[in-house]
Amino acid sequence: MENNKPDLAESRQTLLRFLLAKRKPIIIITALISLGSVVASLLMTPLYLSTAIVFPAATSSVSFSEQRNAKSAAMDFGEEEQTEQLVQILQSSRIRDKIVQQFNLMAHYEIAASDVNKNYKLTKAYDGHFSFGRTRYGSIKIEVLDEDPKLAALMANKIVDLIDTVKNDMISERTIPAFEVNRRKKEQMERERDSVLNCLDSLAEMGVIALDVRSNLFQAYVDSKDATDRAELKKKIEINMKHGAKYDGLEYIRNEKTVKLEDFRISYEQAESDANAKFNHKFIVERAVVADRKEKPKRMIIVFIATIAGFVLSIFSLLILDKYKELSK
Repeated sequence: MENNKPDLAESRQTLLRFLLAKRKPIIIITALISLGSVVASLLMTPLYLSTAIVFPAATSSVSFSEQRNAKSAAMDFGEEEQTEQLVQILQSSRIRDKIVQQFNLMAHYEIAASDVNKNYKLTKAYDGHFSFGRTRYGSIKIEVLDEDPKLAALMANKIVDLIDTVKNDMISERTIPAFEVNRRKKEQMERERDSVLNCLDSLAEMGVIALDVRSNLFQAYVDSKDATDRAELKKKIEINMKHGAKYDGLEYIRNEKTVKLEDFRISYEQAESDANAKFNHKFIVERAVVADRKEKPKRMIIVFIATIAGFVLSIFSLLILDKYKELSK
């Protein structure tokens, strides 16, 4: 251990002597790299940042059920699950394609339409300028970088507006077919009910009456003194004796179908609401505004890091060169 201390001290002295001997080339290399970083940072296109913040809504539908979930009120903010879902939608190609088309980002990012790698380059450029992330408060931050501060704010606010459009389109892809199934089922149930009603009407035209009224025919026949009335009542009794059971069965089926149809209306109205209603799926906390100062590049940081890197690189380069000369001899 004691032998290592003199070796370490000697190594330090050797390194210091080397730095002093090579101070001029080290300073020159460091200065050149630092100057180059200054020029490079000045040539970089400044980018401006616009930020919008939204909260997801807890629910995206109106419930017709009596057992309504208290946590699904229209005024409630969404929780972690809704936030993650909304971030996925923001990162989807549905949003990206609409923004690319509306703002002609292919031309804006100088990507040739004939380029075989145009989709890859466009996606990479888009990901480098647009970011979506969840904040510690459960909201979603939408950030857009662009060399034009007005365009950055426009695109950020357009993404905020597209949240409802895209999510409603996604919901409609499922709810409209479900509503069509419910509509066809409702129409089928109404046709079956109407068919039973038509049969009942036909029997009623023949003189068939309901069971609770039918028993009065016999009492009327017994009480009747007129031969003509008795003949008419007898005819009605015969018709009701012949078709009464059928009438009673149809009346029971009508009542059953009417109850089922009324119960089904809740499901139908829910499906109709889900298919046709266009909801707002977010709470806008802050819309994007035009930035008045650039976000990137941070020139001082670039120059500082480049200077430190140049200093270290020059030392290592000179050490390697010196060692190479020593080995060559």
